[in-house]
Amino acid sequence: MKLGFFIQPVHPVTRNYREVLDEDREAIILADRLGYEEALLGEHYTDLAEPITSSLMFFASLARDAPRIKLGSAVINLPSYHPATIAGQVAMLDHLLDGRYIFGIGPGGVRSDIEMFGNLDLDRNAKMVEAFDHILALWTGEAPYEMKGEFYETTTARSLLPEIGMGIAPRPLQQPHPPVIVTALAPNSHGITLAAERGWTPISSNYVQARLVKTHLPKYLEGLRNSGRPEDPSGWRVAKSIFVADDEATARDYAKSVDGSYGHYFHSIITKLTQGRRYDLFKSSPDQADGDVSVAHSLETQVIAGTVNSVVDQILAFREEIGPFGTLVYTGHDWRDAALGKRSMQLMAEDVMPRVNAAIGE
Repeated sequence: MKLGFFIQPVHPVTRNYREVLDEDREAIILADRLGYEEALLGEHYTDLAEPITSSLMFFASLARDAPRIKLGSAVINLPSYHPATIAGQVAMLDHLLDGRYIFGIGPGGVRSDIEMFGNLDLDRNAKMVEAFDHILALWTGEAPYEMKGEFYETTTARSLLPEIGMGIAPRPLQQPHPPVIVTALAPNSHGITLAAERGWTPISSNYVQARLVKTHLPKYLEGLRNSGRPEDPSGWRVAKSIFVADDEATARDYAKSVDGSYGHYFHSIITKLTQGRRYDLFKSSPDQADGDVSVAHSLETQVIAGTVNSVVDQILAFREEIGPFGTLVYTGHDWRDAALGKRSMQLMAEDVMPRVNAAIGE
């Protein structure tokens, strides 16, 4: 099992913007030094709690400071952009990162972003797929491209001058394109199957209850089977909120407190998603009442916290419940206490994961 790192991020809106950006950069640089395989990062344009507006720009700032780790957008909301914008920026970034970029895509998650870019009343999934198809055509086709769909027109037919390179889009270093990942939330999602059929891999969200996450694996394997590939679960990424400390009292106080950074995270996520009536994602049983969904309940049922031995046991139990997967994605939260936040990442990489892999025989 590989170890990845993910931050949305969710910070208190009262924090200084520059300090937040510095902290998030420091976390990824630390993940690189500790041997995490990849670092994934979200982006939003109209959310002060999640104020990274461009994962691509953020990663460009890390190209030299985090020289080993793979860097992935989780996700770029494609309906917010013209395909040529993302095709060009991703191609350039993949070269800057020496082929270490992971292309995470989505239809848009934060409602205010969706409204800002005029997508509230559109079929965002259809728009996302069309945008990706145009991007792929720019990377693999020949100019002048000439694509016209329901949402986009992408062409350089009237301006092409191939002898000087004008009208020709650059291609990423990884061919035919960087690996593509998509987020997985809903139980028994047919979207996971469709994604797998296209060669994309899913990452199950850390705030979705395990009883729902375990439905993602069969849908992923179904997509692999439909596309004639081996039913190998190693491509499946599963994110989890985890905190490791040197003693149980510290772990519980830091990660299980409603007033702590993990509590702040779940308060923000629950508030956003229950606006759209997505109470089901946070219910530990299907018959749980909407009114019983709370930050305290999520902290108790969805956060793995404790000493090294305790966290190892909890991860193994979690894997037993949902099935085997290839990458455990440690979800970083605001560093209410920077020393404890860094220590947790260190213990996770140096102590927890070796013991987990020894236990599962890998």
